[in-house]
Amino acid sequence: MLKSDFAYDLPAELIAQQPLAERDQARLLHLGRDRVTHRTMADWPELLSPDDLVVVNNTKVIPARLQGVKDSGGAVELLVERIEGERTALCQARASKPLKPGRWLSVGGERLELVARVGEFHRLRFPQPVMAFLQRHGTTPLPPYIDRAAEAADEGRYQTLYASAPGAVAAPTAGLHFSERLLDEVRRRVASIVEVTLHIGAGTFAPMRGDDLDAHRMHAERYEICTAVAEQIRAAAQGPGRIVAVGTTVVRALEAAAAEPGGFRAGCGETRLFIKPGFRFRAVDALLTNFHLPESTLLMLVCAFAGQQRVLEAYRSAVGAGYRFFSYGDAMFTERLHESSGDGPTAGRLFLRGQRHADRGQAQGSPDV
Repeated sequence: MLKSDFAYDLPAELIAQQPLAERDQARLLHLGRDRVTHRTMADWPELLSPDDLVVVNNTKVIPARLQGVKDSGGAVELLVERIEGERTALCQARASKPLKPGRWLSVGGERLELVARVGEFHRLRFPQPVMAFLQRHGTTPLPPYIDRAAEAADEGRYQTLYASAPGAVAAPTAGLHFSERLLDEVRRRVASIVEVTLHIGAGTFAPMRGDDLDAHRMHAERYEICTAVAEQIRAAAQGPGRIVAVGTTVVRALEAAAAEPGGFRAGCGETRLFIKPGFRFRAVDALLTNFHLPESTLLMLVCAFAGQQRVLEAYRSAVGAGYRFFSYGDAMFTERLHESSGDGPTAGRLFLRGQRHADRGQAQGSPDV
């Protein structure tokens, strides 16, 4: 399978540059079993059932973008990828010439030391705790397809209302549609809303370098699922309702946990899980997600979940209807295509039901966790 198999035409004017005035007024494309319907996010609770368990990602976007000057005088832009220690972090750097270990940078009049090159990143030592430094000098790291500088309003709007675990450099954008009003309505409709954490790295925006999906290695992202949430997810998998993921990051966290030796469990981990067509899902039954870039690994995940041709046809429908795309854009809701062995909300859930441990060896895809 090739990257080019996931291309689609998108007029530039459909890439959302600003959020809507009201979070829950985004449009919602419902990709059902046999048709596409057009709604708004305010209608989304009507598509849920009382037995459903909704899972959200509570990661919090940090002000990870920094503007500085090299010791040679040239400009440099930094994007913190991961905080490693109290005063060290891995960063992406954009400069006219490569940065060399042992040199230093100035940001806001304060000095940062270039410690080492680590793959595509640079390890920097900060003059004070990294989070405190970012709060003083950093800005919201808007995605590269938003063609403007971050504004004061982005500090709140490029953040979910339930964000509580600092560490992401990109928002889990499906959750940006939730207003307090919508959250309250969802709580009234479903069994429960639970939170997991997956810290999204800048690699989520990196294009695949080659065309062969089998040759691609995913960027690593950290996730955490607490014991109480894991127990709720396991209980929900035994019931009649669906496990509903709010965003592809929740899918990655749950499916990574389900792919661990011994089956789904609580804990912290790091995943390079690449979900592409052929992947056999173990946990998630329904997905709320934004529209993703052509030829992106996130689009491949959605195609694996709901069917490649169905999803690409839905995207073409969304383009024709003038939907807004990407992080500040509109949303899509769909259910997973079930295995041929069964149907219904719980068909094919592998990590808890009878034959799951035997079926693990037959799973397809690239569960590189």
